[in-house]
Amino acid sequence: MNTEIKAVVFFDLDGTLFDDQKNVLPESIAAIKEMQQHDILPVIATGRNIFEIQDVLDETGIDTVVSANGSYVQYRGKELFREAIDQSLIESFTAFANEQGDAVAYYNNEGFALTKTTDDIVNNYKALRLSITVDPEFYLKHPINFLNVFNRDKEDLYNEHFAGQLTLVRNNPVCLDTMKSGVTKRSGLEKLLQQAHLEGIHTYAFGDELNDLEMFASVDTAIVMGNGNPRDKKVADYITTTNTTDGIVNGLRHYQLIASK
Repeated sequence: MNTEIKAVVFFDLDGTLFDDQKNVLPESIAAIKEMQQHDILPVIATGRNIFEIQDVLDETGIDTVVSANGSYVQYRGKELFREAIDQSLIESFTAFANEQGDAVAYYNNEGFALTKTTDDIVNNYKALRLSITVDPEFYLKHPINFLNVFNRDKEDLYNEHFAGQLTLVRNNPVCLDTMKSGVTKRSGLEKLLQQAHLEGIHTYAFGDELNDLEMFASVDTAIVMGNGNPRDKKVADYITTTNTTDGIVNGLRHYQLIASK
């Protein structure tokens, strides 16, 4: 066990560490830096990829990340492990998506590209502050650890068709996060704790949405934002205030991970 670290705190981003404008509140940044001074390890656990959140890592000083819903993990700024989806599976997935008229986005920790673009896609990436690249052959030139498929109501169809091969989770009204079967925030979190020798240290997690449920199931203490999904609130050890009303700070204070006012 790593005896230098007193606790580990996992933070989801959208709806949790982020406010509604995709910014981290100054009070949350100050709280995270206070945690670090007291040997508490902050970890971002997100459906996003590393390249999408570098600005957040820079402003918070966080350098440990479970990204792409567990598909890529770094510890102390260095790659700990990554998943890889076979090209043949990507090809069959893309063909099936094409039959449905759905666009696919191919991701790794460094970048992404799409098979095509639509109004939903343009609006999605505008909100994420990312530029769009259309390259249907991106997966042939780069290792891929994570996919998005764009639709509003087909999670059951895709999960049935690719059962045992891929897991799809809706983390966005217009697209499905897509990982290798068995890969989730929980699996990424557990590999981090094991490979970084953090077992036995008390773990906390902040989140708000359905893709956080498995993460909550694998930590000691689940903290759900006031704006969180009702299903998340049912499993919460503590429900803090919302992502725009100092929910992070209040949750950390509740468990005495930072000083009270």
